[in-house]
Amino acid sequence: MRGPVYGFLTVTHASRNWRRRRLVGDGVTTIGLIGSGNIGSTVARLAVAAGHDVVLSNSRGPETLRDLVDELGPRARAGRPADAAAAGDIVVVTVPLKAYREVPADPASGKVVIDTNNYYPERDGHFAELDEASTTSSELLQRHLGGARVVKGFNNIYFKHLVSLARPSGAADRSALPIAGDDAEAKQAVTVFLDAIGFDTVDVGTLADSWRVQPGTPVYGIPYGLYTDSAGNPAGWDSPGTPAGAEVVRAAVAEAQR
Repeated sequence: MRGPVYGFLTVTHASRNWRRRRLVGDGVTTIGLIGSGNIGSTVARLAVAAGHDVVLSNSRGPETLRDLVDELGPRARAGRPADAAAAGDIVVVTVPLKAYREVPADPASGKVVIDTNNYYPERDGHFAELDEASTTSSELLQRHLGGARVVKGFNNIYFKHLVSLARPSGAADRSALPIAGDDAEAKQAVTVFLDAIGFDTVDVGTLADSWRVQPGTPVYGIPYGLYTDSAGNPAGWDSPGTPAGAEVVRAAVAEAQR
Protein backbone atom coordinates (compact mmCIF):
# COMPACT_ATOMS: atom_id res chain seq x y z
CA MET A 1 0.00 0.00 0.00
CA ARG A 2 1.32 3.42 -0.88
CA GLY A 3 1.81 5.89 1.92
CA PRO A 4 1.47 9.69 1.85
CA VAL A 5 3.47 11.61 -0.73
CA TYR A 6 5.60 14.62 0.31
CA GLY A 7 7.51 15.94 -2.71
CA PHE A 8 9.63 13.02 -3.95
CA LEU A 9 8.95 10.92 -0.85
CA THR A 10 6.43 8.13 -1.29
CA VAL A 11 6.47 6.44 2.08
CA THR A 12 5.99 2.69 2.44
CA HIS A 13 6.97 0.49 5.38
CA ALA A 14 9.82 -0.96 3.33
CA SER A 15 11.17 2.42 2.25
CA ARG A 16 10.96 3.75 5.81
CA ASN A 17 13.06 0.87 7.05
CA TRP A 18 15.60 1.26 4.24
CA ARG A 19 15.98 4.99 4.77
CA ARG A 20 16.35 4.47 8.52
CA ARG A 21 19.25 2.04 8.08
CA ARG A 22 20.92 4.11 5.36
CA LEU A 23 20.59 7.60 6.79
CA VAL A 24 20.53 7.38 10.55
CA GLY A 25 22.31 4.13 11.30
CA ASP A 26 21.12 1.74 13.97
CA GLY A 27 19.22 4.37 15.93
CA VAL A 28 16.46 6.69 14.75
CA THR A 29 17.21 10.40 14.96
CA THR A 30 14.53 12.41 16.76
CA ILE A 31 13.73 15.89 15.48
CA GLY A 32 12.33 18.26 18.10
CA LEU A 33 10.28 21.14 16.71
CA ILE A 34 9.75 24.32 18.69
CA GLY A 35 7.05 25.87 16.59
CA SER A 36 4.81 23.84 14.30
CA GLY A 37 3.50 26.34 11.78
CA ASN A 38 4.08 26.24 8.04
CA ILE A 39 7.81 25.55 8.13
CA GLY A 40 7.74 23.44 11.29
CA SER A 41 4.95 21.17 10.12
CA THR A 42 6.55 20.82 6.68
CA VAL A 43 9.92 19.85 8.17
CA ALA A 44 8.08 17.37 10.40
CA ARG A 45 6.37 15.75 7.40
CA LEU A 46 9.62 15.44 5.49
CA ALA A 47 11.43 14.10 8.56
CA VAL A 48 8.83 11.42 9.24
CA ALA A 49 8.86 10.42 5.57
CA ALA A 50 12.65 10.00 5.83
CA GLY A 51 12.33 7.68 8.83
CA HIS A 52 12.85 10.10 11.72
CA ASP A 53 10.77 10.49 14.86
CA VAL A 54 9.43 13.97 15.61
CA VAL A 55 8.30 15.76 18.75
CA LEU A 56 6.11 18.74 17.91
CA SER A 57 5.41 21.74 20.09
CA ASN A 58 4.01 25.24 19.94
CA SER A 59 3.06 28.07 22.29
CA ARG A 60 -0.59 26.97 22.54
CA GLY A 61 -0.13 23.51 24.03
CA PRO A 62 0.15 19.94 22.73
CA GLU A 63 -3.60 19.43 22.49
CA THR A 64 -3.69 21.90 19.58
CA LEU A 65 -1.38 19.61 17.59
CA ARG A 66 -3.58 16.53 17.76
CA ASP A 67 -4.65 16.62 14.11
CA LEU A 68 -1.08 17.01 12.87
CA VAL A 69 0.15 14.18 15.08
CA ASP A 70 -2.67 11.96 13.83
CA GLU A 71 -1.72 12.81 10.24
CA LEU A 72 1.94 12.02 10.79
CA GLY A 73 1.30 8.73 12.53
CA PRO A 74 3.22 6.73 15.13
CA ARG A 75 6.54 8.49 14.57
CA ALA A 76 5.07 11.77 15.86
CA ARG A 77 4.06 12.99 19.28
CA ALA A 78 3.29 16.39 20.75
CA GLY A 79 4.68 18.05 23.83
CA ARG A 80 5.71 21.40 25.16
CA PRO A 81 8.72 23.32 23.85
CA ALA A 82 10.91 22.02 26.67
CA ASP A 83 9.88 18.45 25.78
CA ALA A 84 10.79 18.97 22.12
CA ALA A 85 14.15 20.51 23.04
CA ALA A 86 14.95 17.69 25.45
CA ALA A 87 13.90 14.89 23.08
CA GLY A 88 15.46 16.18 19.87
CA ASP A 89 18.81 14.99 18.61
CA ILE A 90 18.33 17.96 16.30
CA VAL A 91 16.06 20.79 17.44
CA VAL A 92 14.32 23.06 14.92
CA VAL A 93 13.40 26.49 16.25
CA THR A 94 10.74 27.99 14.03
CA VAL A 95 8.99 30.69 16.05
CA PRO A 96 8.65 34.40 15.28
CA LEU A 97 11.89 36.21 16.12
CA LYS A 98 10.10 38.36 18.70
CA ALA A 99 9.56 35.16 20.73
CA TYR A 100 13.13 33.85 20.60
CA ARG A 101 13.71 34.51 24.30
CA GLU A 102 10.90 32.05 25.09
CA VAL A 103 12.82 29.13 23.57
CA PRO A 104 13.88 26.92 26.52
CA ALA A 105 17.65 27.14 26.86
CA ASP A 106 18.53 24.45 29.41
CA PRO A 107 17.09 21.41 27.60
CA ALA A 108 18.66 22.59 24.32
CA SER A 109 22.15 22.80 25.83
CA GLY A 110 24.63 20.83 23.75
CA LYS A 111 22.06 20.16 21.03
CA VAL A 112 22.27 21.01 17.34
CA VAL A 113 19.63 23.70 16.81
CA ILE A 114 18.40 24.74 13.36
CA ASP A 115 17.23 28.35 13.40
CA THR A 116 14.67 29.10 10.67
CA ASN A 117 14.00 32.64 11.81
CA ASN A 118 13.94 35.85 9.81
CA TYR A 119 13.69 39.40 11.08
CA TYR A 120 10.48 41.12 10.00
CA PRO A 121 10.23 44.45 11.89
CA GLU A 122 6.57 44.85 10.97
CA ARG A 123 5.87 41.58 12.83
CA ASP A 124 8.63 41.44 15.43
CA GLY A 125 9.09 45.09 16.36
CA HIS A 126 12.49 46.71 16.03
CA PHE A 127 15.72 45.22 17.36
CA ALA A 128 18.38 47.93 17.41
CA GLU A 129 21.24 45.47 16.88
CA LEU A 130 19.57 44.07 13.79
CA ASP A 131 18.63 47.46 12.42
CA GLU A 132 22.26 48.55 12.83
CA ALA A 133 23.50 45.27 11.26
CA SER A 134 25.83 44.76 14.24
CA THR A 135 24.60 41.19 14.69
CA THR A 136 22.28 38.66 13.06
CA SER A 137 19.07 37.06 14.26
CA SER A 138 20.82 33.69 14.55
CA GLU A 139 23.54 35.22 16.71
CA LEU A 140 20.80 36.52 19.01
CA LEU A 141 19.39 33.01 19.32
CA GLN A 142 22.85 31.53 19.90
CA ARG A 143 23.48 34.09 22.65
CA HIS A 144 20.16 33.18 24.27
CA LEU A 145 20.68 29.41 24.05
CA GLY A 146 24.27 29.49 25.27
CA GLY A 147 25.48 25.88 25.11
CA ALA A 148 23.43 24.91 22.04
CA ARG A 149 25.07 24.78 18.60
CA VAL A 150 22.94 26.95 16.32
CA VAL A 151 22.88 26.52 12.55
CA LYS A 152 20.85 28.79 10.27
CA GLY A 153 18.64 26.83 7.88
CA PHE A 154 15.24 26.63 6.14
CA ASN A 155 14.81 30.41 6.39
CA ASN A 156 15.13 31.28 2.69
CA ILE A 157 12.58 28.93 1.11
CA TYR A 158 8.79 29.10 0.95
CA PHE A 159 7.27 26.18 2.80
CA LYS A 160 5.35 24.90 -0.24
CA HIS A 161 8.57 24.85 -2.24
CA LEU A 162 10.25 22.96 0.58
CA VAL A 163 7.79 20.17 -0.16
CA SER A 164 7.68 20.36 -3.95
CA LEU A 165 11.44 20.64 -4.51
CA ALA A 166 12.62 17.74 -2.32
CA ARG A 167 14.47 15.16 -4.44
CA PRO A 168 16.45 11.95 -3.83
CA SER A 169 20.20 12.17 -3.43
CA GLY A 170 21.89 12.35 -6.83
CA ALA A 171 18.86 13.66 -8.72
CA ALA A 172 19.85 16.01 -11.55
CA ASP A 173 17.26 18.59 -10.46
CA ARG A 174 18.03 18.48 -6.74
CA SER A 175 17.91 21.84 -4.96
CA ALA A 176 20.31 23.13 -2.32
CA LEU A 177 19.62 25.08 0.84
CA PRO A 178 22.12 27.46 2.46
CA ILE A 179 23.29 26.90 6.03
CA ALA A 180 25.47 28.98 8.34
CA GLY A 181 26.95 28.24 11.74
CA ASP A 182 29.95 28.50 14.01
CA ASP A 183 30.32 24.78 14.77
CA ALA A 184 31.59 22.50 11.99
CA GLU A 185 30.19 19.30 13.51
CA ALA A 186 26.76 20.90 13.92
CA LYS A 187 26.78 21.99 10.28
CA GLN A 188 27.70 18.47 9.24
CA ALA A 189 24.80 17.04 11.25
CA VAL A 190 22.42 19.49 9.56
CA THR A 191 23.88 18.60 6.15
CA VAL A 192 23.16 14.90 6.79
CA PHE A 193 19.62 15.72 7.89
CA LEU A 194 18.93 17.90 4.85
CA ASP A 195 20.26 15.17 2.59
CA ALA A 196 17.86 12.72 4.21
CA ILE A 197 14.85 14.93 3.52
CA GLY A 198 15.80 15.80 -0.04
CA PHE A 199 18.25 18.70 -0.28
CA ASP A 200 21.92 19.46 -0.84
CA THR A 201 23.54 22.21 1.22
CA VAL A 202 25.64 25.30 0.60
CA ASP A 203 27.74 26.44 3.57
CA VAL A 204 27.75 30.24 3.59
CA GLY A 205 29.98 30.63 6.65
CA THR A 206 29.43 31.61 10.26
CA LEU A 207 26.33 32.89 12.03
CA ALA A 208 27.72 36.37 11.44
CA ASP A 209 27.54 35.63 7.71
CA SER A 210 23.93 34.44 7.83
CA TRP A 211 22.66 37.90 6.84
CA ARG A 212 23.52 36.84 3.28
CA VAL A 213 20.48 34.53 3.16
CA GLN A 214 17.91 36.69 4.92
CA PRO A 215 15.01 38.77 3.53
CA GLY A 216 16.01 41.29 0.88
CA THR A 217 18.93 39.24 -0.43
CA PRO A 218 19.05 37.46 -3.81
CA VAL A 219 18.95 34.02 -2.16
CA TYR A 220 15.75 34.70 -0.21
CA GLY A 221 13.13 32.70 -2.10
CA ILE A 222 14.18 33.87 -5.56
CA PRO A 223 16.24 30.85 -6.68
CA TYR A 224 13.25 28.60 -5.95
CA GLY A 225 10.66 30.58 -7.88
CA LEU A 226 9.66 33.53 -5.71
CA TYR A 227 10.17 36.97 -7.19
CA THR A 228 9.07 40.55 -6.67
CA ASP A 229 6.34 42.08 -8.81
CA SER A 230 6.22 45.66 -10.08
CA ALA A 231 4.71 46.80 -6.78
CA GLY A 232 7.53 45.23 -4.80
CA ASN A 233 5.43 42.38 -3.44
CA PRO A 234 6.62 38.76 -3.32
CA ALA A 235 4.96 36.69 -6.03
CA GLY A 236 5.08 33.11 -7.19
CA TRP A 237 3.37 31.73 -4.10
CA ASP A 238 1.32 29.31 -6.16
CA SER A 239 4.12 28.11 -8.42
CA PRO A 240 5.43 24.55 -8.03
CA GLY A 241 8.89 25.97 -7.43
CA THR A 242 12.05 26.10 -9.51
CA PRO A 243 14.86 23.64 -8.72
CA ALA A 244 18.00 25.50 -7.68
CA GLY A 245 21.21 23.54 -7.32
CA ALA A 246 24.28 24.42 -5.29
CA GLU A 247 25.86 26.58 -8.00
CA VAL A 248 22.70 28.66 -8.39
CA VAL A 249 22.48 29.19 -4.64
CA ARG A 250 26.19 30.03 -4.34
CA ALA A 251 25.83 32.63 -7.08
CA ALA A 252 22.86 34.21 -5.32
CA VAL A 253 24.73 34.28 -2.00
CA ALA A 254 27.70 35.94 -3.72
CA GLU A 255 25.40 38.73 -4.93
CA ALA A 256 24.20 39.59 -1.43
CA GLN A 257 25.22 43.03 -0.20
CA ARG A 258 24.44 44.89 2.97
